[in-house]
Amino acid sequence: MTKAQRAATYLAKTRRACASARALLQLQDVDGADNRAYYAMFDAAYPALLMSGAPAREDLVKTHNGLISTFGEYLVKTGRVSKDMGCLLNRAQEVRK
Repeated sequence: MTKAQRAATYLAKTRRACASARALLQLQDVDGADNRAYYAMFDAAYPALLMSGAPAREDLVKTHNGLISTFGEYLVKTGRVSKDMGCLLNRAQEVRK
C-alpha cells in the first residue's frame, strides 16, 4: 500500500470518527463523543506525519503516546502545525474515556 493510500484510509477513519462524535453528542453522550473526537484527531495525526515526509519510525507511531510525541516533534516543534493544535491533541488524549 502506498503512502497516499494509507493516508486515505486513515482520513476515512477520521471522517467516520467525526460523524460518530457528532451523533453521540446529539444523544448527549458526552463521554462517547469525547472518545470518538479523540480518535478522529489521532487518526488524522498519522496521515499528517506520513505525508509530511517526517522521518518517523514505524514502531513509534504504533502507540498513542508514540504517535502524539512524534507529531509534536516533527510537526508542532517545526512550526508546520500550530502549537494550539498540538495542545488540543494532547488534551484530547488526557480527557478521553
